Amino acid sequence: MSDDPTYQPLPLPFRHDMSDEEMLASARVFRDTMATRHTVRDYDTRAVPVEVIAACVEAAGLAPSGANQQPWRFVAVAEADAKRRIRRAAEDEEWRFYDGGGGEAWLAALEPIGTDADKPHLELAPWLIVIFAERYGVGDDGRRIKHYYVGESVGIATGVLITALHHAGLVSLTHTPNPMKFLNELCGLPERFKPVMILAVGHPAAGATVPAAAKRKKPLDAILTVLP
Repeated sequence: MSDDPTYQPLPLPFRHDMSDEEMLASARVFRDTMATRHTVRDYDTRAVPVEVIAACVEAAGLAPSGANQQPWRFVAVAEADAKRRIRRAAEDEEWRFYDGGGGEAWLAALEPIGTDADKPHLELAPWLIVIFAERYGVGDDGRRIKHYYVGESVGIATGVLITALHHAGLVSLTHTPNPMKFLNELCGLPERFKPVMILAVGHPAAGATVPAAAKRKKPLDAILTVLP
């Protein structure tokens, strides 16, 4: 990011030049590719090179953000003891949730997904990517810099990251224990970084399954309104 506040327009560095038919074909290929993406809880022990993780995070870092402030931080964790500590801390919160803290309606909504307080994937997955939202920045002179649309920006970047991981042939699982403040200490980040999500990443185990309920997606007419 540049500290120069001057607006400097540049020629568009790249542009697609597709016919309508080519656009439709490309859009449908991407749609069909994303239809093969699944959230997976069963992981193989096969290692994933750090370069693959770095390239996917680099893609996420290209996402649009409010005022181009890029208010995200990704911490990639592969070390076994660190993953074990994350699992233990997350499960402490999860047991309270599933023991009634989540409320009957929320627990009932999760029942078809088949989740519970046991989170072995947090240890078995070769990588955990902890996603943080940076509430505000800090200038070189120590001054506090306000960030805008932080949640929206981090959400977009996370979607790009999940898509990039799928494109690289990997599977992932989003995990959001509540509260997550333990992740700041474990990842060595100050309080201005708010933990948003833990993303388990790796290859699916040979016997991996997905819940049938997860395959039921809303039809297009339930998610798209076209105003002529």
